[in-house]
Amino acid sequence: MSPGTSPEASSTSSSTGEEATPTTSEGTSTGAGGDTGETEEAPPGGEAPSDSGPKFDLGDSPDPVDPGSQADKPCVKIDLLFVVDNSSSMKQEQVNLVASFPTFVSEIQQELADAESLHIGVVSTDDYEHNDPVCADTLGALVTQTTGAEGASDAVCGPFKSGQRFMTEADDLPTSFTCAAQVGIDGSGDEMPIDAALAALGPELGAPGACNEQFVREDALLVLVIITDEEEEGSAGDPPQWFNALTALKGGVESNIVVLSLIGPKNPACKDAAEIGERLTEFTEMFTYGSVGQICAENYQMFFHEAIAGIAEACDGFMPPG
Repeated sequence: MSPGTSPEASSTSSSTGEEATPTTSEGTSTGAGGDTGETEEAPPGGEAPSDSGPKFDLGDSPDPVDPGSQADKPCVKIDLLFVVDNSSSMKQEQVNLVASFPTFVSEIQQELADAESLHIGVVSTDDYEHNDPVCADTLGALVTQTTGAEGASDAVCGPFKSGQRFMTEADDLPTSFTCAAQVGIDGSGDEMPIDAALAALGPELGAPGACNEQFVREDALLVLVIITDEEEEGSAGDPPQWFNALTALKGGVESNIVVLSLIGPKNPACKDAAEIGERLTEFTEMFTYGSVGQICAENYQMFFHEAIAGIAEACDGFMPPG
């Protein structure tokens, strides 16, 4: 599969069938029962509106409040995992991802003002050999180093401000994410995005002293972003099994998960730039808050902008564990 960008096309939709207003990445597909609602139109250039700075306050701690007030704000934590294909055809797509990320995370901070804590991690679609030595060659280990990878940021990205292998609101997120997400293009052509995600979010890598310690929180909304230009044929199982496995990791509550897949959608105008990800589309659309976007779009700002409504709705309806 040759790299490069192709014309944009409308993505699939399992719930509304409506077309979004064309801009850069045209539309999203919403999963079972999902309703992203209307979104504010982005201005020319694809950047979403922003009339205030990030909402995370890193200054002095506020005065103590009644713990009962948290009942009105169940969604105060968000864990974001980006699964980035690092095969040979993904150079431009990684560039597009890091270019679109700052606006995405800024909108999350603005629209989800009650969210007090953000965890952001990146994994590749193989057992990434360029990671730091402790976690190199481990499928699902969060990326903190890309040194020596072809087409990568070729840098040591962490540890981050948290002292862990994931980013938080305390980091310079555009810089840190650009470093970690440009994982390069010399990875395996047998991509395993689902296996990588399940490993990254699972208990083994999340154990004390393990590569992803403290990344996943049971009381946090999970946002999983998959970006690949290939069909998912490397991971074990099938879409219903993947759905069940991921849902089980969040206490069996699938509505506490948002899945955003930038893949080759069905019947794409960019058919020469990506394989049609039928299995990944099926998996994504099983989730109430699942959306499919076009990996071949010139940039991903509109896809992420339109996803904010679904993330906000999932946050409003978040079901705390227990």
